[in-house]
Amino acid sequence: MIHVVGAGVAGLAAALALARAGRSVTLHEASPEAGGRARALPDGTDNGTHALVGANRAALRFLDRIGARDGWIEPEPAGLPVLDLADGSARRVALAPAGWRDPALRPAGLTPVGLLALLRLALPGRDRAVAEAMRAHPALLRGFVDPLVIAALNTPVGEASTRRLAAVLRRVALPGAARLLVARRGLGPDLVAPALAALQRAGARFAPGARLREIAVSEGRATALRFGPAEVALDPADAVLLATPPWESARLLPGLRVPDAHAPILNLHFARRAEGPVRFLGVLGGLCQWVLVRPEGVAVTVSAADAEAQEDSATLAPRAWAEIRAAAAAFALPGPWPEEPPPCRAIKERRATPRHRPGPPLNPPMRPLGNLWLAGDWTDPVLPATIDAAVRSGEAAARRLLRAG
Repeated sequence: MIHVVGAGVAGLAAALALARAGRSVTLHEASPEAGGRARALPDGTDNGTHALVGANRAALRFLDRIGARDGWIEPEPAGLPVLDLADGSARRVALAPAGWRDPALRPAGLTPVGLLALLRLALPGRDRAVAEAMRAHPALLRGFVDPLVIAALNTPVGEASTRRLAAVLRRVALPGAARLLVARRGLGPDLVAPALAALQRAGARFAPGARLREIAVSEGRATALRFGPAEVALDPADAVLLATPPWESARLLPGLRVPDAHAPILNLHFARRAEGPVRFLGVLGGLCQWVLVRPEGVAVTVSAADAEAQEDSATLAPRAWAEIRAAAAAFALPGPWPEEPPPCRAIKERRATPRHRPGPPLNPPMRPLGNLWLAGDWTDPVLPATIDAAVRSGEAAARRLLRAG
């Protein structure tokens, strides 16, 4: 028996790989539902404006494996609509360099010299803060690099790692790699539910609602998993794959090196129901960064939200709604868009991801015990913590476990 602990994206990917390899798998989850940070809220809406790009090949392959790829659509094939609140300008921006041949699709501040600076940023080199590397190009930093860093690294540019950003830039520069994709209905129906269904078909068991309190260890091996009053004894042939957040992994494995600083994400969910296509918009110079419009509602994500996570939700909602209305008017989104904000739910994830700062990668041991392997987006030494990194880590941990017999 293999016990996968943590039913976030990494745990789902690991459990599916193991079950399809013919192993007996139980997937444990502390909360009542699977999904982790990619979970759906109780009303079925997503916790945020989660998106993938074509470069997220591991995540897209996972969607294919669980039969969910058709649920992901490209909402803005003509370029990302971006409203700059500083001057009211509205433009479409191509996310791939190939699209910048059209002047109308170039990011603000992109000049030949700025393009060279971006190319240098994508190359291996000294790891430093992104703002320092781009300080000679403030317009390009504000109009393109900063939103990219915030979205991909969830870390302010003043402290974000150029090495991590370079890994992202190299991947999105490839043909088709910058295509922006979102779940048509949401992560619940278009990722988590299909993953659980695929696990069931593969013979895995899902055990939600029980938090792992302790891992009993003897002679370098896990001997039991203690879920509250219940204890699961581990036979010599059993194995554990731990796919929990870094602070939980450190609690369960004292002495394990994990990230020591995290960045928050603020998500605002407006209960606006109206017919119309799925849209994805960017906003510069305001509270909102990304706005996802679905017929079921409007979601706003504010990444690296150090200040916003401290602000009262009662003031956040009207600020965000005013910006949403401005973006809707700028890009002629079908209405109505009333002045009064609809009911809003604020979700503040205070430890959403590690802060991706310059410095050597963490490189935690992938097999800290003889029969226990680690997974999680925070373990990737190159890519930032994203859905794609979570899938990559879960599948890599499963391969290591299977190779060990």
